[in-house]
Amino acid sequence: MDLEIRQFKDIDLDDPFFDSLKQDYKEFVEWFDRKAGESAYVYYNKSNKIEGILYLKDENESLNDVNPPLRKEKRIKIGTFKINPHGTLLGERFVKKVFDHAISKGVYEIYATVFKKHEALIALLKRYGFRDYGFKTTHNGTELVLLKKLSAISNDIVSSYPLIRLSNQNIYLLSLYPKWHTRLLPDSILKTEQSDIIEDISHSNSIHKVYLAAMKGMENLKRGDIIVIYRTSDEEGHAHYRSVVTSICVLEEYKNIREFEDKADFLRYCQPYSIFTERELIDLWKFKRYKHIIRFMYNIALKKRPTRQVLLDEIGLDQNAYFGFLKLTRAQLKQIVEKGKINESLIVD
Repeated sequence: MDLEIRQFKDIDLDDPFFDSLKQDYKEFVEWFDRKAGESAYVYYNKSNKIEGILYLKDENESLNDVNPPLRKEKRIKIGTFKINPHGTLLGERFVKKVFDHAISKGVYEIYATVFKKHEALIALLKRYGFRDYGFKTTHNGTELVLLKKLSAISNDIVSSYPLIRLSNQNIYLLSLYPKWHTRLLPDSILKTEQSDIIEDISHSNSIHKVYLAAMKGMENLKRGDIIVIYRTSDEEGHAHYRSVVTSICVLEEYKNIREFEDKADFLRYCQPYSIFTERELIDLWKFKRYKHIIRFMYNIALKKRPTRQVLLDEIGLDQNAYFGFLKLTRAQLKQIVEKGKINESLIVD
């Protein structure tokens, strides 16, 4: 099943999923009823039972009920965030929705209040840069206040997500055929109009990705390098207008397929974040035509997609260059960011 956006009035409060929330928060049922006209992200299993819910609240006020208080600021509050732990990537998918929402709203602070006993949720949020800020005490008990500043960069590319660091990093254009692009980067599916990343409910929407390719030069990739995703033309139009830049990503790891001890080792590495089916991965292992394996983070989906014509005529790429895997300059990346209508504060020198 997919992530869905549902109004609270259409969510079954009697689902056993909510039992622990009712226990933690005495006023939960009353709060839930007050939210009737608002919406949340909900994940349903095949039996139509809830496995996860995420509610986000836009705020622009001082927070005097936390210690220490927070000054007045536009913030996103993670109002409700709960998943049933099954070893899946559902939590990560929800975290990406939190950041997508904040970026779309132009908000640079996000916070959550969490009881200490929810260790897995705390670890998940801290992995992506949430830090201990303080405490909030109510009649329900004392909760940790975790705060994420989107402007804060660290030496760790995961905790800095979704920020992209330019310093000492190489920048590459990587081409994907449409069929692979759609599987890999659902936020960046080509549309004639600008896409609304908040409304995207694709099940493939995760932060980390694994992809296999065979293009020369990819063996030079290193952790932290920036990958600009270029979707090649489909059969509906000319490449000058149908080939477009869609996304900006950051490399986590490069591997050669021959580094793996055996097929099982290869599958363990690729399957959690791969767009390929198990059968496709087995074939890729068997024939080893695609030796470059990259794991990267899906940081930013461009709001407007520069076409090949724009890349050639306005950004200065060489029309005779091989666009499969092509090194870019910092100046070219910054122009792509500008023309892609991305907030430039997400790119840090």
